[in-house]
Amino acid sequence: MTAQVLDGEALAELMRRDLAAEVARLREQGIRPGLGTILVGDDPASARYVALKHEDCAKVGIESFQEHLGADTSADELVAVVERFNANPAIDAFLVQVPLPAPLDEFATLLAVDPDKDVDGLHPVNLGRLVMGVEGPLPCTPAGIVELLGHYGVPVAGRHVVVIGRGLTIGRPLALLLALKRPGCNAAVTVVHTGVADLADYVRQGDIVIAAAGHAGIVTAEMVKPGAAVVGAGTSWAGRRLLSDVDEGVAEVAGWMTPRIGGVGPMTRAMLLHNAVRAARRRLAASR
Repeated sequence: MTAQVLDGEALAELMRRDLAAEVARLREQGIRPGLGTILVGDDPASARYVALKHEDCAKVGIESFQEHLGADTSADELVAVVERFNANPAIDAFLVQVPLPAPLDEFATLLAVDPDKDVDGLHPVNLGRLVMGVEGPLPCTPAGIVELLGHYGVPVAGRHVVVIGRGLTIGRPLALLLALKRPGCNAAVTVVHTGVADLADYVRQGDIVIAAAGHAGIVTAEMVKPGAAVVGAGTSWAGRRLLSDVDEGVAEVAGWMTPRIGGVGPMTRAMLLHNAVRAARRRLAASR
């Protein structure tokens, strides 16, 4: 068996085309969606990621707002910028890029963000909405994974999903999302982590396995049920080479599998654009 590729880059391109058309319709009605980023310090990976987000904005017609602060920025100075973004009606959604330089507090900074402008969907209010099944900005990587599975016809409803990893950005919200009774979800979800002694026994039970541990090659072919869908959501680095949580040999056993590059990452960025456009739609509705 050779797994069907869950091509996130191809799907993200389709989403960008649809979003560009929607942005054009919004602009005809006097609304130009705006996405903002706040970058503190000079971490190269963070700077590159922020640059990619603004490149994506340009592709679909979303207006970009950028603030680059020095690594010596104080907590009060950072919150002042966050509050300025909160108050700017042209910015529909924004994020503060993490990690933040020490001693800045990421959680305290996130609390300062207007939940309705939280493009990452990670504000406690939005995570609470997710727990309750109430509409709100969804965390981008989990939402992107659900879109990816649905687009390629992976059955999810009623199936057993094993999520490896319990982090705030992927594992925990993804488990909540997949368990909800909503299109593309409604699954039985098991959450495990690297501290589980019999990890392979859990993984073998999964109709869908989503590895989000940040541990290269933690899922091997011997751990996967034949025909299962396997998503590598966690990554790590070996020098300059990006590694997936899923060993490439899994492709010989799985029915569907994300590639090492071009799987989940592009979907995360596409969902950022989606959340920004959704926020702009709310602004249009409120203006009527």
